[in-house]
Amino acid sequence: MTAYEHLQPSYRQYAALDTDERIAWLRADRWLETSQATSVISRLEDLLSYPPRDRMPCLLLYGDTGIGKTKIIRKFLRDHAPRFDRGTGVTTMPVVAMQMPAEPIERDAYGELLNALGAPGPQYEAAWRLKAVCRSLMRDMGVRMLIIDEIHAVLTGTFRQQRIFLNVIRFLANDLKVPLICAGTDLARQALLTDQQLAERFEAFHLKRWSNDKYLAQLLSSFASIMPLREPSDIGTAAVRQRVLELTDGVTVRIFRLIETAAVEAIRSGSERITLESFNAGELVLPLISMTRYSERQLQRRIGR
Repeated sequence: MTAYEHLQPSYRQYAALDTDERIAWLRADRWLETSQATSVISRLEDLLSYPPRDRMPCLLLYGDTGIGKTKIIRKFLRDHAPRFDRGTGVTTMPVVAMQMPAEPIERDAYGELLNALGAPGPQYEAAWRLKAVCRSLMRDMGVRMLIIDEIHAVLTGTFRQQRIFLNVIRFLANDLKVPLICAGTDLARQALLTDQQLAERFEAFHLKRWSNDKYLAQLLSSFASIMPLREPSDIGTAAVRQRVLELTDGVTVRIFRLIETAAVEAIRSGSERITLESFNAGELVLPLISMTRYSERQLQRRIGR
């Protein structure tokens, strides 16, 4: 009989590893497909195929912190990674993703864009010069989509700074004729609404929190089928789903951390499986303060140890 039949065939080998190796595997970064993520990536693929035109379509991807926006962007970037042509010595980069600077300052915006293009410019170069270099590089590298993460940070600036920054990204979208993708928290909508002309171009995709439905059941079943635990886990029931939601408020990163923590504890304790009781154990140390939902008595007992 094949060992670890409760796991997908390609993941059974990991259950045979020793304790430290299995814990390291659990803590490694990985991609799990979800229905919302699939929908976003499908829309991004569609926008990437758009032919250049005067008013390119744009997309706002927004939701709570930890809901999975950056994870989706990184997956899309991996699917459309830069390519270096040894014959011509030219790198093509169909998708470029930049981080929103700490302040919405024009020069800093171009600096972050140059970093994303792999060509950091002089720190104190004039904004107009940095803009010219960005435009030239993006054309030469065949950029067909610009992504700006953490766009809600534009609200940290003054009203004048906000207007200038939004003009910068609108200029780039118009000049290069590429779709503009902005990602951020719910405040991102407020940031874009300060420029009505820009807001008219954006579709909005809201990444919602998880609820006790078939999609959460599918996610937990996916976890159960790949985690290197040597016994079948019982995490697909309605009771487990409800408990997970109570502890995480349906935020993706919290769910991932919670399942990871419970799995590590299952390996260390020798139980080798996750059940409803795994989430009720008083000694289970949750890795995020925002996930802690224990009573004050339980918290004080843990501190007193």
